[in-house]
Amino acid sequence: MGVVLSAPQSVWALGAPLLEGPVWVAREAALWFVDIKSRKVHRLDPASGGKRSWDAPAQIGFCLPAANGKFVAGLQTGLAIFDTTDGSFTPLVDPEPALPGNRLNDGTVDPAGRLWFGTMDDGESAVTGRIYRLGGDGRCVAETAAVSISNGPAVSPDGRTLYHVDTLGGRVHAAAVGVDGTLGESRIFTTIPNAEGFPDGPAVDAEGCVWIGLYNGGAVRRYSPAGGLLEVVEFPVSAITKVTFGGPDLRTVYATTANKHLDAEGRAAEPHAGDLFAFQVSVPGMPGTEVSVGL
Repeated sequence: MGVVLSAPQSVWALGAPLLEGPVWVAREAALWFVDIKSRKVHRLDPASGGKRSWDAPAQIGFCLPAANGKFVAGLQTGLAIFDTTDGSFTPLVDPEPALPGNRLNDGTVDPAGRLWFGTMDDGESAVTGRIYRLGGDGRCVAETAAVSISNGPAVSPDGRTLYHVDTLGGRVHAAAVGVDGTLGESRIFTTIPNAEGFPDGPAVDAEGCVWIGLYNGGAVRRYSPAGGLLEVVEFPVSAITKVTFGGPDLRTVYATTANKHLDAEGRAAEPHAGDLFAFQVSVPGMPGTEVSVGL
């Protein structure tokens, strides 16, 4: 029997070019996510149905909660501190000052409070994207070889394995995380042929299974910790960019989607492309961690 209990339903009809980075913020019991191309930060309060949005000063790939009560945002111009009280973005550090054509794409926080994030070529062709870790000294450390579009990362429940994605290459990698945060050599966790969709943002549940959204694949897949395909969740839209676990019991999966790849005919055929979706599962996700290292 599968763990998916309901079909994905649109819960916020945004029709956005490129939603990304959903994260459940426990201190607010709210879901946060971004629209990269429209430069927006969005917040959904599922209990009240309340919705709120902020403008970002540049393309934004993620917005993750920090232990200081604020957020760390991944902008095209680098990491910044986002303060919801006044909507300000204060620059923190630019990991790639010599690569202005790159942008930050996705991020996560490991159980130790370390921020991991990826970069990519905004033109989606140059091999200039990497996975970085924000060190305790506030500097960004490149931890992976370069790819065109990096995605993820995501971390195992014990914090000892980091998953990261080479989207165009169709490869999901896994690597051991050292006690000091350094990343060991990457190995192939699973490979997805381009014809089946491009692996996008991953998330990990309490059983250590890896959920991967497929861009141009119209589905989310659940893989065992050993890399075996366990379940496929079909969507009414073709591009799923990332999932996360939320709700009071962490059994609601939220999924961000996109419509930037569609022409007018495609958008008519996929009226919910670019919306935020949700569905229910029987296995919960892992409680989130706030960024505390390097701030």
